[in-house]
Amino acid sequence: MTASAQKNIRNFSIVAHIDHGKSTLADRLIQITGGLTEREMTDQVLDSMDIERERGITIKAQTVRLSYTAKDGETYTLNLIDTPGHVDFAYEVNRSLAAVEGSLLVVDASQGVEAQTLANVYQAIDNNHEIVPVLNKIDLPAAEPEKVKAQIEDVIGLDASNAIGISAKTGLNVDQVLEAIVTRLPPPMGDREAPLKALLVDSWYDTYLGVVVLVRIIDGVLKKGQRIKMLGSGAAYDVDRVGVFTPKMVAMAELGPGEIGFLTGSIKEVADTRVGDTITEEKRPCVEMLAGFKPAQPVVFCGLFPVDAADFEDLRAAMGKLRLNDASFSFEMETSAALGFGFRCGFLGLLHLEIIQERLEREFNLDLIATAPSVIYQIEMTDDSTIDLHNPADMPDVVKIKEIREPWIRATILTPDEYLGSVLKLCQDRRGNQIELTYVGARAMVTYDLPLNEVVFDFYDRLKSISKGYASFDYQITEYRPGDLVKMSILVNAEPVDALSMLVHRTRAEARGRVMCEKLKDLIPQHLFQIPIQAAIGAKIIARETIRALRKDVTAKCYGGDITRKRKLLEKQKEGKKKMRQFGKVEIPQEAFIAALKMDE
Repeated sequence: MTASAQKNIRNFSIVAHIDHGKSTLADRLIQITGGLTEREMTDQVLDSMDIERERGITIKAQTVRLSYTAKDGETYTLNLIDTPGHVDFAYEVNRSLAAVEGSLLVVDASQGVEAQTLANVYQAIDNNHEIVPVLNKIDLPAAEPEKVKAQIEDVIGLDASNAIGISAKTGLNVDQVLEAIVTRLPPPMGDREAPLKALLVDSWYDTYLGVVVLVRIIDGVLKKGQRIKMLGSGAAYDVDRVGVFTPKMVAMAELGPGEIGFLTGSIKEVADTRVGDTITEEKRPCVEMLAGFKPAQPVVFCGLFPVDAADFEDLRAAMGKLRLNDASFSFEMETSAALGFGFRCGFLGLLHLEIIQERLEREFNLDLIATAPSVIYQIEMTDDSTIDLHNPADMPDVVKIKEIREPWIRATILTPDEYLGSVLKLCQDRRGNQIELTYVGARAMVTYDLPLNEVVFDFYDRLKSISKGYASFDYQITEYRPGDLVKMSILVNAEPVDALSMLVHRTRAEARGRVMCEKLKDLIPQHLFQIPIQAAIGAKIIARETIRALRKDVTAKCYGGDITRKRKLLEKQKEGKKKMRQFGKVEIPQEAFIAALKMDE
């Protein structure tokens, strides 16, 4: 590829809030440039997973190379990366942005700027991107393009005077977007003669090809048959094939500076290809590594157990396979008295947890049960050592603990004015501290510091329900702060149920314990003996409910006759119940666990 061809490359990604039309715009760009024939086109071409299509969200960032002949007669190569909009997949966005020079900022002309729009556009600005604002859905009756342009200027501080108004669904003005990409975004820099230096953007496992690695070439040339070395892990591989996605895989002889494509080699595990690593030639390595990007840190942990204990090995194999395609998902084995063998898994957020659980159930036919989600606590012991606590059941003895620190987040919530009161109340109830409150047109933008363990439970669902779905929410983890946290155990018939134990703030413990006991009382079926359900902190019982015994009428067969005969039968029954209560096992059905873990205050 010559230098003249290099100046005709444009690398860009599409950033936007969930549902503002990124994937639909990507469809139109692919269609207009002829990346796929009409027959091959489907809606949301780049959302290849079933779950992505059903939920209408993008989970994995996807890339495609398009060829476009501009009005000036030149032919340009456009590399597009379609990114997710959801806060749980922010690291996918982060690494997609590191691989390109410009971004299309898509804003829904009827909804305006949302929390995730801000988060993603700030990441693009941090990566020194040239940004082209695009107003989508201008054909809707509710669209207010002028108002939204003013909002982009006020909130983000971008000049929106030349924002392009389009409808990605109908294809209106999409050709103007292509012209803007060519004229307003910069070509990539890079030296063809320098040693090979490439950024590893993503990797996934393909059953036929082994590990497929998505790369962005910075300097040098990547050819078939070359021997490459990963600077981070130090491993070396022979390149079998090099190519690009047009969304279909197309083999190429080589990739030059500024190009985005894939390579396959004899790589066995995705774990060997660390996202953000630098790829170079083994014989002629480059001097310094690329900055890469921060690895994904799991924030939410929960236990996943098979409903049928015999499925444990299948679950282990399934998790290993998912791990191949999703490096941000981590797991280790754990056992629980109530649930048997399972895994403690780390996720980037609740949506990530839900998606992984759904993929395990759907792609591998497993029946799973998940314990209550918890976050990582830092515990400082009296001997000044610090441990990370992932599972409340493993909490050390209270006597040895000096203090417990919990993660706090900085949350940005955008909400229409009429729901502001309920949103503020929700944040206060969750022990939040208000940092600032500003107005963006008719919408309030609230910044709050909140403890993460109050957010992972059901904060997002509550926020959506009190604002009728209009509030948007984005967060990042800021720091660990000491908190007055206690471990609350649930006892059923005086036996602790480890799967239901949780760390809660002392002020919230009693309310939460009571809710849990009431819930279990309705969920556990009656037995032939009385069952107490208790919530306890240490040895102190803070809430109790009792499930009444099922009674069999033992005196039914005596009509008339002597009272002592009846009394004898009743006494005998009483003795039996007493004995049963000592040795009786309480069967807690799986549904009860699942329902009890879905805490709704």
